[in-house]
Amino acid sequence: MKKAERQFLFDLLNTPSPSGFEARGQKCWVDYVRQHTDSVETDSYGTAWATREASQAEGAPTVMLEAHADEIGFMVNHIDNDGYLFVSRIGGTDRAMARGKRVQILGDNGPIPGVVGNTAIHLRETRNEKVPEWHKIFVDIGASSRDDVHERGIRVGHPMVYTDATEELTPGRLTGRALDNRVGGYIIAQVVARLAEEKRTPATVYAVNAVQEEIGGYGAKMIAYRLHPTVAIVLDVTHATDSPGVEKGKHGDIKLGAGPSLTHGSCNHPVVVQRLMDVAEQAEIPLQHEAASLYTGTDTDDVFIARTGVPSALVSLPMRYMHSTVEMVELEDIERCIQLLLEFARSVTPQDDFSV
Repeated sequence: MKKAERQFLFDLLNTPSPSGFEARGQKCWVDYVRQHTDSVETDSYGTAWATREASQAEGAPTVMLEAHADEIGFMVNHIDNDGYLFVSRIGGTDRAMARGKRVQILGDNGPIPGVVGNTAIHLRETRNEKVPEWHKIFVDIGASSRDDVHERGIRVGHPMVYTDATEELTPGRLTGRALDNRVGGYIIAQVVARLAEEKRTPATVYAVNAVQEEIGGYGAKMIAYRLHPTVAIVLDVTHATDSPGVEKGKHGDIKLGAGPSLTHGSCNHPVVVQRLMDVAEQAEIPLQHEAASLYTGTDTDDVFIARTGVPSALVSLPMRYMHSTVEMVELEDIERCIQLLLEFARSVTPQDDFSV
């Protein structure tokens, strides 16, 4: 990984971008991809896409490579008279890990630090203790009153995220919050950056960083309708099941460091899936496999139904400890995802017929 690529990766991962409030992260992404593509655009809700035009415009197919830009978090739901902030969740935030964590509230006057209150174990009744419900979780910013909170530029409706930054836990292995799925934004950005160093492909390539996946896939719905590509690959993360306590018979057998995971079934178009397997074999990229008998729980579910349908497939980066502050991925898997999407984008021609 080059120095500039690494700096972009860490800047992107550490920029707060909770669902519905992705502007800061999107600016970071747009500033990078603008250097490597023909144009960059955004829609009214903040989904951004960069375009690498085909070698010949007339009759060129379009390939959409999509990831989502947002992360889980919290939102200020109530401020009491003593200046404590009570919260609701944004997306699939796990309340079991919230107490005792540091957060930053994205207020009108910039980020404000705070801590999620954790009443000492000495003062709690721990027999049959349960994880507190969301309405009982509160944040302490050191304020003394509601007016004090307001003076610091915080009101009901402001978002917040954990402060945990990304670090390289051991060479080649990253851990931190919000790798889901801003690491996907990094991957698709590297695909178009590398395409910019080559002759133009027969297909126009869209790199799409969509908003609001964690709360319903809304950005993907809007952009898939707008672009209506010939074929789409969605890049997200998936559960690595190689840590203790995960039942493989229920959740599959996916390992960290063993390559991208390819999903079969549901919205995954069999012809597109086969093309991905073919280019992976030719490029000697190891693949893992997952089954989706009902739905994927990713933006793929929203992309493939756009207008008259978009032949789509889901490629996933293995990740341990999803939706936590210690999400973990392998740099080698990231590179393999980049290579797989590169080979797919290069392979699409006007003669391709992605139909069953």
